Amino acid sequence: MNNLKGVNKRSWLSTPYLIWIIGFTVIPMAVIFRYALSSPEGGFTLANVAAIADPVHLKAVIFSLEIAVGCTLICILLSYPLVLALRRLNLGKRGFALFVLILPMWMNFILRVLAWQMILSNNGILNLLLQKIGLEPVALANSGAAIMIGVVYDYLPYMVLPIFNAVSEIDEDIIDAAKDLGAGGFTIFRKIIFPLSVPGLLSGIVMVFVPSMTSFVISDILGGGKLQLIGNIIEQEFTKSMNWYLGSGLSVSLMIFVLISMAFTMRNDMEGKGSAIW
Repeated sequence: MNNLKGVNKRSWLSTPYLIWIIGFTVIPMAVIFRYALSSPEGGFTLANVAAIADPVHLKAVIFSLEIAVGCTLICILLSYPLVLALRRLNLGKRGFALFVLILPMWMNFILRVLAWQMILSNNGILNLLLQKIGLEPVALANSGAAIMIGVVYDYLPYMVLPIFNAVSEIDEDIIDAAKDLGAGGFTIFRKIIFPLSVPGLLSGIVMVFVPSMTSFVISDILGGGKLQLIGNIIEQEFTKSMNWYLGSGLSVSLMIFVLISMAFTMRNDMEGKGSAIW
């Protein structure tokens, strides 16, 4: 009887979560799929989903992939040196450094992007500093480089934190034993730290690749509307063209691609769990 009461209590406690999932995930997804697989006349069609192969849309997808892959690689290259530096700090300094890293995440997203627009504009802070030291200004405004800087800045913490958590779990005795055997810093990283941090790395890849692939606000502001990711085209179909059918179809196509990427990464993550030191 007591067990039955406990089960009923847990069921009631999960009700708000179920309401949230149904209201903000299941119903919106059902609406998107309904429009994606329908024509304006009300019949079934796959034309909206297949529209991703249109040359204009395909060009945006390729550009989105370039941004997402580039952002992910840059974040990986920046994260490992930062994580190794954090690992050497004492607890107090490490906590302060992590606080500084995640502090921008507490600020308004739009304000952060607008700040980079001010920095990278033709008459912005960066070019003023370059002119002060006698260098030529650089034309970064409304460029792919500006978009890349914006996405790397915004998503870098999502790569650093899971890698840092994975590295923090490595037993110091393993590293000390490797040092006693004459292993250098690079060898320790290559044969111990990197292999054991792969689960965190794969989590970071998903957390960086997916949002940078689907982003549209950063490219809209830092790209000046001249360079469009697939997210920009989807947003325009919903808000400007008011073509919910095509917008939903492109959204479903992008969702399928993202889910395939996540499934591939998660499969590798499951295979890599508990992997031995190389």
